[in-house]
Amino acid sequence: MPDDTRDLRRLVLLDPKQNLLLAALDASDYDRLARDLERVHLPLRSVVHDADTHTHYVYFPTTSIVSLLVDLENGSSVEISVTGNDGLVGMSLLMGGESATARAVVSSAGYAYRLPVEILVEAFERGGSLRRLLLRYMQALITQMAQIGVCNRHHRIEQQLCRSLLLSLDRLPTKSVAMTHAWMASMLGVRRESVTAAVGSLQTAGLIHCGRGQITVLDRPGLERRVCECYAVVKGAFDRLLTPRKPDTSAMLVGMRGWSRRRVRGLDGREELGRVAPLLA
Repeated sequence: MPDDTRDLRRLVLLDPKQNLLLAALDASDYDRLARDLERVHLPLRSVVHDADTHTHYVYFPTTSIVSLLVDLENGSSVEISVTGNDGLVGMSLLMGGESATARAVVSSAGYAYRLPVEILVEAFERGGSLRRLLLRYMQALITQMAQIGVCNRHHRIEQQLCRSLLLSLDRLPTKSVAMTHAWMASMLGVRRESVTAAVGSLQTAGLIHCGRGQITVLDRPGLERRVCECYAVVKGAFDRLLTPRKPDTSAMLVGMRGWSRRRVRGLDGREELGRVAPLLA
C-alpha cells in the first residue's frame, strides 16, 4: 500500500464519529456537541487530569487510550479502567462531582476530541439519546472497574497481561500497543520482573512480539485462549450495553485529491500541523 494511502487511512480515524459514543448519538444530539468539539493530540504518558483536581474538559478518544489510575501512598499505582474509542474520559464529572476521582494518564498516544464539561452536563441534563447512552456506558464502565479489581486479586499475572492487551487492542485501529515493561508493571500493580517473565512466556509461545517499547500481537486467538474470563465479561458488557458500530469511512475516501493542511491543538494548547493525504488512484 502506498505511503500516502496509509497516511490517509490513518488520518481518517481522526473523524469525531470514530468515537463510538459520538457515532451512536442521534443526529440532533451530535450536532449540539459537534460545534464545541476540539481535536487534541494526547502524547504517551501525558496526564489528562489528576485526582481531586478540577478539570474543564471531558475527552472522547478516537485513536488514543487513556488509563484511569489510583495512586497509593507508597508511590505505586494501579489501573482501574481503560478508555479508548469506545468511551469518554471524565464520567465522574457528570455525576455531580466537581473534580475527577482518579488520575487519567495516556497509555497509548493518539488523538481525542475534548469538550467543555459544562456543554456535556447541559446536554446530559436535557435528556434524549445522549443521557440514555451515557447511562449505559456508565454501567459498562462500572462492570469493567469491578472485573479488573477481581482480576488483579485472583488471576495470574500472565492472564492479567493478556486481559490488558486485549482490552487495549479492542480500542485501537492497530495490532500493536506502545508499552514498556515498567509501564505495564505500574498499571498492573506488580513487580517489573513479574511482567518481564509473563511477556517472555507469551513471546516464546509465539503470541506476541515485544521490542522498542511496543508489543505486537501475532496470534490473537492464542492470546484469547490464555486470558481469564474477565476479558469476556468486560467485552460482553460493552457489546451488550453500547452495541457499538463502526462508522462507514468509505465516503470520506472518495474524491479526495491533493494535499491539505489543518491545525490541530495539542494537550498543552499549542497548535501543530497535521496533513490530510489523498487516496491515490
